[in-house]
Amino acid sequence: MTTIAPSSAYRSAFAAADLGATSGRVILGRVGPHRLDLTELHRFANTPVRLPDGLHWDILALHQGVLEGLREAGRAGGITSLGIDTWAVDHGLLDAEGLLLGNPYHYRDGRTEGAAERVRKEIGPQELYGITGLQHLPFNTVYQLAAARNTTELTAARTLLLIPDLLTHWLTGSIGAEVTNASTTGLYDARSGVWSEDLLARLGIDRGLLPPLRHPGDPAGTLLPHVAEYTGLPADTPVTTVASHDTASAVAAVPATERGFAYISCGTWSLAGLELDAPVLTEASRAANFTNERGVDGTIRYLRNIMGMWLLEECRRTWDGRGLPTDLPALLAEAAQARPFAALVDPDSPEFLSPGDMPARIVDFCARTGQAVPDSQGAIVRCILESLALAHRTTLRRAAELAGREITHVHLVGGGSRNDLLCQFTADATGLPVIAGPTEATALGNILVQARAHGLVGDLATMRRLVAETQQLRHYVPSGNQRRWDAAADRIGLA
Repeated sequence: MTTIAPSSAYRSAFAAADLGATSGRVILGRVGPHRLDLTELHRFANTPVRLPDGLHWDILALHQGVLEGLREAGRAGGITSLGIDTWAVDHGLLDAEGLLLGNPYHYRDGRTEGAAERVRKEIGPQELYGITGLQHLPFNTVYQLAAARNTTELTAARTLLLIPDLLTHWLTGSIGAEVTNASTTGLYDARSGVWSEDLLARLGIDRGLLPPLRHPGDPAGTLLPHVAEYTGLPADTPVTTVASHDTASAVAAVPATERGFAYISCGTWSLAGLELDAPVLTEASRAANFTNERGVDGTIRYLRNIMGMWLLEECRRTWDGRGLPTDLPALLAEAAQARPFAALVDPDSPEFLSPGDMPARIVDFCARTGQAVPDSQGAIVRCILESLALAHRTTLRRAAELAGREITHVHLVGGGSRNDLLCQFTADATGLPVIAGPTEATALGNILVQARAHGLVGDLATMRRLVAETQQLRHYVPSGNQRRWDAAADRIGLA
């Protein structure tokens, strides 16, 4: 992250509320000719809460964290606008008076077990994919609603707001659904770019639950009086609709200046794929479980969700509870010295989805598949990183094949771009150069969409050139024995 220069060097400042699966933060971005600088104003934990009925987000704590960050923005002064991005699929339900009906469920909650099968009995998987173009994930919004069918909460609901739309509503009082996040629900028509009326009717979902769609750059209103009073921001401060799905914001900030790029947005999840002009809705694409989600300017994020740094973070959480070392640089140094390809896992195996003792699950997977059991923290970390690199390789190669594209280089953005070992493994596994960074791609994409809405930057290509020009990037070239990666991929079924 670059150092902020005096505000007089910039035309405008923007506040980005960026909420991830483990933490949230509010970041100040200043944009000017050939300048794009960030500073973190406030960071807060995102700690799920397990209640008798399941795993929930602590949405009120998240809202308060946003308010505290905006209060810091108010102290900084001169804020042109603010925008919110978060993860996808999860939502809050409002009653007829606009009151929230319970804390939103966490996508890792187990209540959706079996819901997908019930939906697919009503609409076959081929037809469902032909409408939505969405990767099958058991926690997609459509399956969450199927799991909630006939519950008191859903019966009383009059409006469904995805998490960033809910937080925007609490800031402004306005109601809307931003398209990059709406496209992850399984209720959105991938071809026409609107809610699927046919799908909603056939699944018995009230069309009135779903708000009007908004697009990145659209105004979302101004601050409610009590929000302005608390934060110190002027009441007429605009809230700008950004690409509210954090991956869409991250992809908007991929510093690609040439054609032929693929991207990996690597954080809790690795989202690996291509940017296309139109969805790929073939049966082969469905069978390969690729998703077609909206990006900025109507682009398609053609990608697969891969269980990303979640595996490592859950290992560190478990080790911390046992009093074992969790310093990441030390763990990576130990992993670098561990035996290559001693053990591998499929990161997307279902047993890795929910919170729990991840080291034990990895050991169990290796034992069950007849591999050497990793016997140290470093060996487990190496297993995770090599397995992720192989998953990146498989996903990008298959995406290129299904979309009829050639990949010449890979941009790896997000928190995972700080992990030198993962970046090098990804270059080695794919056989392609990897450009790592920016780490803060999501916040940059959020801020750039705001800046464009206020006339400070041009089209998507111009936004990306500004990122490439101003942010620190690192380059990795393939090295080592490619045949060893080929053999490892064959061994774990990720060729």
